[in-house]
Amino acid sequence: MNKKVALQDLGFKDYKDTWDYQEDLFKAIVDTKVKNRREYANLETQNHFLFVEHPHVYTLGKSGNLSNLLLNEDQLKAKGATFYKINRGGDITYHGPGQIVGYPILDLENFFTDIHKYLRFLEEMIILTLEEYGLKSERSPGETGVWLDVGTPFARKICAMGVRASRWVTMHGFALNVNADLGYFDNIIPCGIRGKAVSSLNVELGVEKVNEQEVKEKLLKHFSKLFEAEFLVNS
Repeated sequence: MNKKVALQDLGFKDYKDTWDYQEDLFKAIVDTKVKNRREYANLETQNHFLFVEHPHVYTLGKSGNLSNLLLNEDQLKAKGATFYKINRGGDITYHGPGQIVGYPILDLENFFTDIHKYLRFLEEMIILTLEEYGLKSERSPGETGVWLDVGTPFARKICAMGVRASRWVTMHGFALNVNADLGYFDNIIPCGIRGKAVSSLNVELGVEKVNEQEVKEKLLKHFSKLFEAEFLVNS
């Protein structure tokens, strides 16, 4: 089993371009697995982890309801935002500047074949990272992602998640609000959940800006421990 993960930080990149790139990496892994099965080959499958920051964009998952987007086409343009229906699970979410987005594109057969465990490990990575900043975050029953003050009137989401998996290969991932403009969440019903707020790490810490590179390093540290993975840095 190949537990090495090629790491790339794509910087500030258009959502559709990044989605296309994810699809290319995803297809290459699936093609290798198909070849192994059909030809009784034993080719090693690759794993990838992409960091990226997107321009303002709203994305709607396969099970999502378009009515959870509260803007029409002209209003989207006025806010400098785009919109895509995509092939991950979940409902609607927002990506934008000040948000760390991570896309693990893994062959889970290199790690474990359990999608539930995969999502819980991604959540645990976020929970452990936020703990290093003195924040107690947790899961909310029946709601994927990472939350603060669960079970209180002040419950708020700080990290959204939505993944796709086929032949045990994953894509899409998580979006952690670090220095995010939370006003953009007012234009949607986040994840289709009414009456619950969102937050960002800088808001919770009461600071103007959090060092995003430092957050990424903490995320990778916890990911590598949870998945027993070794990162290979790609330029």
